[in-house]
Amino acid sequence: MQSTHIADFRPGMAAAQPTGHEAGRQRQGRLWSNLKEVCDLLHIPSFNIAQTDELLFQHVQFKTGQRIHTIGQPFDMLYVVNSGFLKTVLIDEFGNEQVLSFPMKGDMMGVDGIHTRHYASEAVALSDCDLILLPFRKLASLGRTHVELENMMYGVMSRELVREQAMIGMLGALSAEARVARFLVSLADRFAQMGYSSKLFNLRMTRHEIGSYLGLTLETVSRTLSAFNEVGLISVDQRTIGIKDPDALKNLRRLPPSRARGRQNGAAARARAAEAAETAAAAPAPHTAPPLLAAV
Repeated sequence: MQSTHIADFRPGMAAAQPTGHEAGRQRQGRLWSNLKEVCDLLHIPSFNIAQTDELLFQHVQFKTGQRIHTIGQPFDMLYVVNSGFLKTVLIDEFGNEQVLSFPMKGDMMGVDGIHTRHYASEAVALSDCDLILLPFRKLASLGRTHVELENMMYGVMSRELVREQAMIGMLGALSAEARVARFLVSLADRFAQMGYSSKLFNLRMTRHEIGSYLGLTLETVSRTLSAFNEVGLISVDQRTIGIKDPDALKNLRRLPPSRARGRQNGAAARARAAEAAETAAAAPAPHTAPPLLAAV
């Protein structure tokens, strides 16, 4: 059953090639997944539906940087990530982005369009992606005849909301260092769930995008990653991250100052004291002031 909405997609599409453990099969030159494969990808129990092999959902491919949907675009489709990495963002009137999430394999996207029938966020591919299209009308029709499927789809949507709420709670309760640590632990766990290494992986997102997601500046993210590398919690090689002490990262609240950062802080304090001394010496004073001691 081919979706009638395929031609509406603006980004260029290519016929997918099935790879490894990713869901899908070739039919008529395109990649499709049946309902069981979609359920497996979403980590929900599959169940028997008559003629399940005829309930097919088409895949669409997007290149790095392409938009899947934009803010205000009419809603008609949910998406399941079969492979690749994306970001969802809000964009203000000045063009500034606020990153909301980093969807990856097994995640559902587009849920924010259900309420108003228009997408409330923009989704952008951070790498080449393969997405499974779930036409909302088709899902709603199946839900009317298969209540179990409808309940499980609600469960998937709720799971996405719970994840967002957990992030909001983290932003208000944790230090900058703890936020970055939890983010890395979460990524490592997700990679493990996908069958990849949780100890060594590449960041598809930039440090600026991580900062936007965590409510931090680019400089704070970069400085924190360098500090983690310095104390042996991780290794950093540009976008490649090696997790060396996952338990310490998971339980981290705030890093104690390292020797190197202590020397930097001491040097900064001495510089401020010297500047204050010069200012005091240059100012006329009726009485002789005692010499200022530089901080050591």
